[in-house]
Amino acid sequence: MSILSRIQSPNDLKKMSIEELLVLAREIRDQIVQTCSRTGGHVAPSLGVVELTIALYRVFDADRDKIIWDVGHQTYAQKLVTGRYDRFDSLRTYKGISGFPKRKESKYDVFDTGHSSTSLSAATGFALARDLKGDNYKIVSVIGDGSLGAGMAFEALNHLGHLNRDVIVVLNDNERSIGESVGALSQHLTGIITTRSYNRFRDDLWIFFNRFPPYFRDRMRNFAKRLQEGLKGLYTPPAVIFEELGFRYIGPLNGHKLKELVDTFSRVREMKGPRFVHVMTTKGRGFPPAEKYPERFHGIGPFDCQTGEEKPKAKSYTDVFGATLVKMARTNDKIVAITAGMCLGTGLAEFREEIPERFFDVGITEQHAVTMAAALAMEGYIPVCAIYSTFLQRAYDQLIHDVALQKLPVIFCVDRAGLVGEDGPTHHGPFDLSYALNVPNLVISAPKDGAELIALLKTAVGYRQGPFIIRYPRGACGTLEAADPPALTVGQWETLQDGKNPVIIAVGSMVRETMAAVTALKARRLEPLVINGRFVKPLDELRLDKIAERTPVVFTVEENSVVGGFGSAISDYFIRHHRPVKVYRIGLPDRFIEHGSRERLLKISGLDADGIVRQILDNL
Repeated sequence: MSILSRIQSPNDLKKMSIEELLVLAREIRDQIVQTCSRTGGHVAPSLGVVELTIALYRVFDADRDKIIWDVGHQTYAQKLVTGRYDRFDSLRTYKGISGFPKRKESKYDVFDTGHSSTSLSAATGFALARDLKGDNYKIVSVIGDGSLGAGMAFEALNHLGHLNRDVIVVLNDNERSIGESVGALSQHLTGIITTRSYNRFRDDLWIFFNRFPPYFRDRMRNFAKRLQEGLKGLYTPPAVIFEELGFRYIGPLNGHKLKELVDTFSRVREMKGPRFVHVMTTKGRGFPPAEKYPERFHGIGPFDCQTGEEKPKAKSYTDVFGATLVKMARTNDKIVAITAGMCLGTGLAEFREEIPERFFDVGITEQHAVTMAAALAMEGYIPVCAIYSTFLQRAYDQLIHDVALQKLPVIFCVDRAGLVGEDGPTHHGPFDLSYALNVPNLVISAPKDGAELIALLKTAVGYRQGPFIIRYPRGACGTLEAADPPALTVGQWETLQDGKNPVIIAVGSMVRETMAAVTALKARRLEPLVINGRFVKPLDELRLDKIAERTPVVFTVEENSVVGGFGSAISDYFIRHHRPVKVYRIGLPDRFIEHGSRERLLKISGLDADGIVRQILDNL
């Protein structure tokens, strides 16, 4: 019987020897690789923190202390040591366990996470609440994988240091944030500065300085602090940064030496005040393909667990976007590509390799990316921001204030719009039409397939009157019937199926599902008129006026929330122009959708062909 299968709670780790824990680490890695080869997932991040996870749950009391995981895609090992081994094979499947921390799933998931850089703010809130209640549990925030570079993380670090609360920040530094020096001397210094005698001496020295007048006291304290920083900073440059922010810096540590981690965390646990523990890890540790290609294995679909080769997939919207942008940039030296830490995910890897001088990956800083793009547009460049729908939410103020208000021609290629599938509600993109429609000066579009995406990219590059959004889903984009489709007229829709009743206006990914529903509607002696509403803003008002003259009922279909989306814009148009037309909106319900395959989620949301037919028939 494996050690892993015997673990029912984190307390079981406290009974094991270091040798047993090392065996457990190997078993955890094997389980992650085997499961993710079937379900897909965030393989490299989770493999990199196995020893760190074991050490944290060995040292701290997870039933009482709060261990907060940033981003959340690092938590597969955490799930395995917190009683979810029996359900781990359901990872990221419908009704199975989530690929991210979920409070409703386990008491050990103390804060729902999916977007980066939130753990430090959460830790601050927990610390304030704990101290107000007079409690004394420990709070540990595990941040890394690029998350520390985001502005929100620095805001929280600054506040935490100022508050001087008892909080431990653990930086999982996998060479995507800061620090490089891991050596015997830095480990020796870490051993010194985490001992009780050192910290007792440091505290006693501070108390001793209190005997002197304020002027001399402050000078002596400042001298002692700089002497300490100089000693540590000589070998560990990041120490100075975090000490200045008010943290006691410990590290860097080798994140794969389990005994060293356990010993250090045991000492750090007894210290007081804000502490910063710097841990160096290797992304993809223990699985050679993931170590070699950590970017590809950051988030991957099903793969061969022997070779690491991903299972073949149909050409996606992301693929078409990436290839088309490179082709256009070869002949237009004003095109620049911008991504916020998601080069591979947004299809920009080829652009990065072929045109590196015009490629900018700014890390997990969507706000910065958008404002930077605004300035580039001012200087005559054509910035193309490729950002997931769910992450563009984080730059909403910049979209309004820095781009739309100034009518700057920034192109937003909004990937993962609608339901993304297995990553679940933190990564679904059901709100971009709703949050963008009320912003003046925007053009908002959604292609029905890969060929129309190419056409819209050409349209956006030629449109210099203001910002232009192209939103598209994750997944297959159909066959490319036209190798070189022409640019489109902004605001002009397309008739796909001529008929009389019912009138259906579908947008983006829902065009294909709507066309699949036509056969069933015809079998019921209906003659649907199907329109591709590829421009969500501006609307095709001439077409809408003609529709209002011929029918009292219109159906809209969108892979966006029914609240404030495409259907709402059409309904509002008819109301404002006193047109007696009833609009039935078919879209995502007003609730958060769980994780599962995209096909299954469309079905349960009523957005597959059968669901569209049913909703139309129910309302005719």
